[in-house]
Amino acid sequence: MGLGAVKLADLQTYIEAVTALLRGETIDFEIEGKRRLIRLLNPELGLVNTTDPIGLYIAASGPRARQLTAKLGAGWINTVAGVAGAIADLKRMRQLWLEAGSDADTTDAVVLGGGVILEPGEPADSPRAIAQAGPRAAMLLHRAADAALMGLPTIATIPDALAETVAGYVELARQFRPQGAPYLQNHRGHLMFVKPEERPFVTADLIRLTTFTATEPELKERIAALADAGYDEIAIQIVPGQEHAIEDWGRIRRAFA
Repeated sequence: MGLGAVKLADLQTYIEAVTALLRGETIDFEIEGKRRLIRLLNPELGLVNTTDPIGLYIAASGPRARQLTAKLGAGWINTVAGVAGAIADLKRMRQLWLEAGSDADTTDAVVLGGGVILEPGEPADSPRAIAQAGPRAAMLLHRAADAALMGLPTIATIPDALAETVAGYVELARQFRPQGAPYLQNHRGHLMFVKPEERPFVTADLIRLTTFTATEPELKERIAALADAGYDEIAIQIVPGQEHAIEDWGRIRRAFA
């Protein structure tokens, strides 16, 4: 949110350090420009769980980040809403796991997204849909503004059907203040609520194309297709104030029990 991505080499160093600490090891690590030995001092108190295994999952969108995920034998989180794209991504990820010597059949693949279960006839930009799925959909607008105004790399392809909508939001974002720090207004409400000024750009098409928003039967079909392709889990982000939506998604979860 207004910053570039963490360097993958730094991410790998951090992951390797944390996993070693959780194994109870004493490691050599650089802190404040100096190498020093560190470890968890009192694991016997149970304040940090060093007994149960903690899985490693990396949300990786770019090819180099996915290569690192495979190299570390980590589970993979894919932030995608379209079934066809998700299936194609998984095929490529499974190949990377195999090339890195990991078992693609036992390494977890997770879809992370947001959305809303529409009632029959309910539009994708209804007040309820805006509240539950709108914040996730607006993330595409935020990313596009970061890319245009701050020169940060894009991490999501903009569908042709949304090009005009996204361009309109970027023009709005050029007016964000304070000058030189548009990210402060751009990311206000990020994954929590839809800002009043961005509401005209959070359209039904934006929500449909970037989130899991559809009727219950349609969503069950999409999730079944992802499961058949090899995804192990789907995680739906619930935004503040919409916690009751857990019950709606629970109906779909029970269909796959």
